[in-house]
Amino acid sequence: MWCKHSKANSERFCDEGVSTITSDEQVRVEKSVAAIFNYFLNTGNDAKEPVLHRERHIAYLKKGLKHLPEGFVSLDASRPWLVYWAVHALELLDVRLTNDEAAGIIDFLKHCQNPEGGFGGGPGQYSHLAPTYAAVNALAIIGTKEAYDAINREKLQEFLWDMHTDEGAFRMHEGGEVDIRGAYCAISVARLTNVYTDHQFSETAHWIMRCQSYEGGFSGAPGMEAHGGYTFCGLAALTLLHAHHLCHTPALLRWAVNRQMRFEGGFQGRTNKLVDGCYSFWQGGLFPILHTLLTQEDAVNMSAEHWMFQQEALQEYLLLCCQHSRGGLVDKPGKGPDFYHTCYTLSGMSVAQHFSAASIHKKSVVGHPSNELMLVHPLYNIGVESAVSATQHFNNLLVPQTRICSAPYSNNINSQQEQVQT
Repeated sequence: MWCKHSKANSERFCDEGVSTITSDEQVRVEKSVAAIFNYFLNTGNDAKEPVLHRERHIAYLKKGLKHLPEGFVSLDASRPWLVYWAVHALELLDVRLTNDEAAGIIDFLKHCQNPEGGFGGGPGQYSHLAPTYAAVNALAIIGTKEAYDAINREKLQEFLWDMHTDEGAFRMHEGGEVDIRGAYCAISVARLTNVYTDHQFSETAHWIMRCQSYEGGFSGAPGMEAHGGYTFCGLAALTLLHAHHLCHTPALLRWAVNRQMRFEGGFQGRTNKLVDGCYSFWQGGLFPILHTLLTQEDAVNMSAEHWMFQQEALQEYLLLCCQHSRGGLVDKPGKGPDFYHTCYTLSGMSVAQHFSAASIHKKSVVGHPSNELMLVHPLYNIGVESAVSATQHFNNLLVPQTRICSAPYSNNINSQQEQVQT
């Protein structure tokens, strides 16, 4: 275990005699993490290993699917997200929804879908690319014919066209902001539901590449700061577009490996920021994609058996510092649980537990074998089985042709069917 390693304390932050608000916050977080590590190491015997409190998390998620406290009213425009975060977290914990639970979710999401296409943040709300992505992913995870049929593919494609800009980017909603999240959400749902056409995304890869910053990561829009969530969106989108060759991969890899915190073991989202459990996926999920791309470029050893980050250290941070005693997972010690962090910490833990490339599948599960989670698909952030089943279903359907254009319509998802599979 990393926290038992004699070098761990040598990786503590040093402000070199210059104290700032940022450096003081970093020291406080490290102290809280160190206290947890020390408590764990000093209680019980040397054979004690961290435990994933699976049943607590399942109970937390199941309860939240039925009823949320008043504090969640601020997320009224994110209700498909709440469904997706909970359903995906349960999927990773190897929990299948009951028929009644699945039927209730499908019915609710159908009420979030608008006649003009796409899904809103709740019934009666305007269509928005973010909840559209969440709703499509949730329905793909449920994975029944009823769930698949709930998606109006023709109208979905029309909605994506309506959000498309002349430069190849995508607005999040009518009259809304343009950023890299829109591009990723549009490409992801288009690929997953087989409404993708080359013509619709012909300029998108070049717009995304304008977002790769001097640091190597991707920003939300050209000229801004590199950020973990935006970087995942950029790299995953380029890969789904088969345009990853445009990315400056060495710079991205250098930026990504430096986001893992040397003492805590978790990831930060930006340079000089604090560790945060959600970046376990936003940053950790980059590495399976990067590994596949570098393998294709003959830039990485084909015999490698681990991702290019410290997988065990990440799991220790999540298991020791991010599990809430009442269920659910958190950003960092002292914070409360929520569905968002529960989803993305578990997604990142799945990445850290499974190395799967070419014919190699090696597990690196910290603690008891029962800590193992289901395998996550790094491009969509749903289970691999869910992604494969959904694409197989939708690839048997014709690509809608809602806009007449001179370029031929394409159905080439089979060729990339998940060349990137963790």
